Amino acid sequence: MEDSVFHRIYDEYHQDVFRFLIYMTKDRALSEDLVHEVYVRVLKSYGSFEGKSSEKTWLFSIARNVAIDHFRKSSVRRRRIDDSYDWDTRQPESAEPTPEEKAVREDELGRVLGMLEHCTDDQRLVVIARFLQELSVAETAEVLGWTQAKVKTTQHRALKALRSLMAVPGEKEAEENGR
Repeated sequence: MEDSVFHRIYDEYHQDVFRFLIYMTKDRALSEDLVHEVYVRVLKSYGSFEGKSSEKTWLFSIARNVAIDHFRKSSVRRRRIDDSYDWDTRQPESAEPTPEEKAVREDELGRVLGMLEHCTDDQRLVVIARFLQELSVAETAEVLGWTQAKVKTTQHRALKALRSLMAVPGEKEAEENGR
């Protein structure tokens, strides 16, 4: 692999891969270690990359496998999500939010992340890939090694579970009675 190709891939995707690993591990230091392993694997396997997928989905597949390997080695079964994600914009903001906005967002995100812990591992993976990493259904299917139908079904079930878990008790009863 040429240095210029590696540097281009690193520069273009490093932050996305790092965030993906943070979302999966909920541990910055561990994610830093795992991202190094991802790029070691990239160096070793780039020659066999056939271009059947985009580099981005290929990298996320490697990152996913690195994280799964780590979880298997350390017998960690639960995947976690980073507490600092901004669910409102999902994009870096140009202006800093006010302290009040930060507090409200942290409360809302904490609630969503708490509820996400009640979802299955597959549901968490799909939510991470689709909404935190903003991968398409096709890219998510490719990263996870699933069909697009399975991604859509799992996403639907995850969102339904999250809505149900997050519903205020009075709203939940009204929702159930309305159906």
